[in-house]
Amino acid sequence: MMRTADLIDALGGTLLRAIVSGPREYVSDVILDGCNEIPFGQPDNLLLGVGTGDAAAAVVLLRRAADASVGAVVLKGSIAADPSVREIAGEVGVGVIELQPQASWTHLVWLLRSVLDRAIGTTDVENSSAYSDLFSFADAVAATVGAPVTIEDAHSRVLAYSAVQDISDPARVSTIIGRRVPEDVVNYFRSRGIFRRMRKSSEPIWIEHGPDGALPRLIIPVRAGGEFLGSIWAVTPKPVLPDQIGELKRAATILALHLLRLRAQTEAARRLSAERLRTVLLVSTDTADTGNWLYGGPWRVVALNASGAGDDPHRQLDLWESILRRYGWSQPLLTEVDGAALTVVSSEETGRTAGSWPWLRTVVDEVYTHDDTVYAVAGSRTQVPNALPQSRAEAIELDRLARAGRLPGPTVAIESVWHQLIIERARTAVRVDAGFLGGPLPDLLAHDRSHGTEYITTLDAYLQHHGEPTQAARILNIHPNTLRYRMRQIRAIAGTDLINPRVRLALQLQLLASQGLSNPISNDRHNNPSQ
Repeated sequence: MMRTADLIDALGGTLLRAIVSGPREYVSDVILDGCNEIPFGQPDNLLLGVGTGDAAAAVVLLRRAADASVGAVVLKGSIAADPSVREIAGEVGVGVIELQPQASWTHLVWLLRSVLDRAIGTTDVENSSAYSDLFSFADAVAATVGAPVTIEDAHSRVLAYSAVQDISDPARVSTIIGRRVPEDVVNYFRSRGIFRRMRKSSEPIWIEHGPDGALPRLIIPVRAGGEFLGSIWAVTPKPVLPDQIGELKRAATILALHLLRLRAQTEAARRLSAERLRTVLLVSTDTADTGNWLYGGPWRVVALNASGAGDDPHRQLDLWESILRRYGWSQPLLTEVDGAALTVVSSEETGRTAGSWPWLRTVVDEVYTHDDTVYAVAGSRTQVPNALPQSRAEAIELDRLARAGRLPGPTVAIESVWHQLIIERARTAVRVDAGFLGGPLPDLLAHDRSHGTEYITTLDAYLQHHGEPTQAARILNIHPNTLRYRMRQIRAIAGTDLINPRVRLALQLQLLASQGLSNPISNDRHNNPSQ
């Protein structure tokens, strides 16, 4: 992250001026104010109040910003200086920064994004040099074509952009601020076959008209060995000369090598991050190396799953990385342990900060509306890193229960299902496949098999309903007197004191553990009047 004061100073102090100092000292990212809600993001975002037209609207924006843990809001000069705005900013704890009246929001977006991306990087430190090269490359391409340029990967994510900003439109501004092409713009180009052409050919593509009056664009696909790696986009109101297009095609060949290098470095960094996190989740020690990469606690370990990715944990990790990045977590913490895809999130109880448990629940709930196979199950909350292995073990246990369809979904924390986890542990420990460990069940089972009775099923229903004959009989679809008769026979065969609560508990665990084997307990529990 970058200090807010340093960011203002980096812009020379002529564009921005701090009006109200908020309690948050750092800036992690910059976002635009949406019409209805503030986007998901890391804590301490710098929010640009582009659509805020007066002081009343600014007051509403500041309250929403506080709810979203925004660090500071940038407002136009007269609005930022309004007394009501300064008063509410101090009340809700959000900083206010004044944008000089003569300054352009478009130029501010580019400057802020440029300073943040180039100062703290758009990815891990290990990859910062590769990204710096891409920014320099974008500047060189922009000089060749005489127009603003963005470099995007094969998934329409922005990797770099040029310093040239003489020509711009809303689509470009949104692309830079969000580091990816907006969904409506992607849909517009996809419906016109632009992406299909990019994936099939290396030939330049000229787009005369964009969505909502966007300026024309020249697209240069970037390929290596037939593989589509990304693209160069230049915003220009007039067609590019043939000589310039030739230069751009040669540049695309060079860029392909950069993208291949970046992909290799990114994959290496991701593997390093996953292994580092995996070690912390497996080794309980006070000397765990969490450095700067594990955000401040408390934390939870969460198991993630989506049936669409199959049982391969690596496919699960790829899918969830894509989901979490799309919703605003720029560097999700993901790894695999015992075949489960795991993440570590902060366990704050309120807010929607990316990388927190409340935020993740919101994300999974939203994805669930489109894919009802997704779920996230969280282990217990822990204040110290050396307790993360316990939370990890709980998350994996809950994952097994969720895979078996025995948990409500799509998001569950251990606090709401702890009893099911304890019962599952006890059921597993009983291990009836190796024998019932004593007790009356073998005799009852032998009697059922030799005489066609249902005494095991009857005992199970009786214990589940606390010895209440009417309720147990209703479940078995028999008369209460029939149930009483069966219980007298069971006591005679088993010779067991069902008054003792520990005996009843032990029998229930044995019965629960026996379900799903070759199956001593009938789950149908149909009535057999002859018994």
